[in-house]
Amino acid sequence: MSIKLLALYFVVGGLAVSITTYFGSQGKGILAAFVGMFPAATVITFCAIYFHSGMPSVTSYARGLLILLPPWIIYALVMYFLAPRLGLAPALVIGVAVYAGLSVLALRVAA
Repeated sequence: MSIKLLALYFVVGGLAVSITTYFGSQGKGILAAFVGMFPAATVITFCAIYFHSGMPSVTSYARGLLILLPPWIIYALVMYFLAPRLGLAPALVIGVAVYAGLSVLALRVAA
């Protein structure tokens, strides 16, 4: 993988996190969520995969995203409900554990 491509990932990812954090800290949750979920990283990833491996790898990656979407939605729901009740750190630990467990299950079922 090219160092230029890695630098591009770093810049795009850092920019997305920075803008998302800015809007989130201003109380603009919907706008922060839009920026955080904007598909800039996946656009770059789709292009990089395509140029390195072709269309079959792109469709395989897209399939993986779809398979892992339900666990991610449940992770977001866990955060929505548990963060106000338990605090950030416990909600994150539980949310990530739930995401990881459901992801393993989803990947086994999809295989």
